[in-house]
Amino acid sequence: MADNLDIAASLTGEGDGSNVTLEAVYDIPVQLSVVLGKTSMQVNQLLKLGRGAVIELDRKVGEPIDIYVNNRLIARGEVVVVEDRIGVTMTEIIKADKV
Repeated sequence: MADNLDIAASLTGEGDGSNVTLEAVYDIPVQLSVVLGKTSMQVNQLLKLGRGAVIELDRKVGEPIDIYVNNRLIARGEVVVVEDRIGVTMTEIIKADKV
């Protein structure tokens, strides 16, 4: 774990006075997922779904949505509409568990 802290400190320019910046990681691809809610159903129910079908999720209107990076929960947020597109605004950053 100390190695990870050393790397993070050097990337942000903290610690040993290194001149390395976050630019070193800008081109690393990450997978971002926004989860509005979840449900489970049997395959036969799934196959019966058609255009206009409504699937009930485990969240209520107004509840925060989960934001994952590389399958790790990092934040919660709200759905927003910007012009004709749907977006997400982060309202809470989830701190990583200290190991």
